[in-house]
Amino acid sequence: MMLLTVNSGSTSVKLALYQADGSAAPRRVSAEQQQGTSLDPTAVLRGFASHLSEPPAAIAHRVVHGGTRFRKPTRIDDAVLSDIEELAPLAPLHNPAALRWLRAAREIWSKTPQVAVFDTALFAALPRLACEYAIPPSLAAQHGVRRYGFHGLAHEAMWRAWCAQHPQLAEGGRLITLQLGGGCSITAFAHGHPLDTSMGFSPLEGLVMATRCGDIDAAVVPYLQRQLQQTGDAIVTLFNEQAGLKGLSGSDANPEQLLASSDPQAQFAAELYCYRIRKYLGSYLAVLGGCDGIVFGGGVGEHAPGVRARAVTGLEWAGIALDPAANSAARGGDACISAAGSRVRVQIIATDEESVLAAAAAAMLQGGELAAPA
Repeated sequence: MMLLTVNSGSTSVKLALYQADGSAAPRRVSAEQQQGTSLDPTAVLRGFASHLSEPPAAIAHRVVHGGTRFRKPTRIDDAVLSDIEELAPLAPLHNPAALRWLRAAREIWSKTPQVAVFDTALFAALPRLACEYAIPPSLAAQHGVRRYGFHGLAHEAMWRAWCAQHPQLAEGGRLITLQLGGGCSITAFAHGHPLDTSMGFSPLEGLVMATRCGDIDAAVVPYLQRQLQQTGDAIVTLFNEQAGLKGLSGSDANPEQLLASSDPQAQFAAELYCYRIRKYLGSYLAVLGGCDGIVFGGGVGEHAPGVRARAVTGLEWAGIALDPAANSAARGGDACISAAGSRVRVQIIATDEESVLAAAAAAMLQGGELAAPA
């Protein structure tokens, strides 16, 4: 049984083919990635289909925003497509792009059941303390203002891999996962249940990112509107595209390169990036009452030893200590980088969102949820 996963972003797509037989986790057999702002979903998918001997048994798509409607993987039909489109204002860069891939796939494989797996679904059951803002509940409910959380597939993939490696910890124990790439987020798990995450109403909240500012006082938006005579949307666009490391340093360099730079402003940008990670780590240690493990994932998390070292600097009081040699040597792939005496295990785990997509499709097939309608 072959499963196709479609992990689409605003400027890229990752396609992967998995084999599933019901006795184990689906096994990846091929994959490809394409980048570009003008990708043609129909052409890309037809090209991929030309290499297949038969249609896949199911297709699983990553969809960034499911709002409060979609709390689990969902079979795609016209009504689901309409609902995803209605949620587009909450994720204007991602949901419209996902819809293009969804519609193209349904056109090419019209008889193949297709599944939407939502990045927000992992956080749909966040505790009220973590998901609500301190605004009138009636206002929040009427307009859908709450902390949705994002990067759910990435955090779930890291949690799944951690659980597989540490079966002695019930559902992974207390775990903190960090997805550090162009976008950055951190999540606190207690026995498989997310208790908090750094991204909120939008992917702008939380950690400093490549081009996003992360946490900022909401009053800055109307203030800059008046000072710059621009719209609120323009200011939010600035915070999304011209802030973060790029805005602070004046370059597009990643934080590891900025740490190595002789430019004081570059150094400051990288130190602020790491400080914000450390600040969130401390807060999530308080939320969890300590932790069993910390996992770094994503392009920066997997390949930037200097960032990892600075992110946990000063956390020895919490039982967190790195092995400098192991940390320096670890650049991609899975590795343990904590010191022998560290009470908390610190690991690198390669983020594999596609495996979560494939597992969702396989589970729905095996459960009969993707059977043809009577």
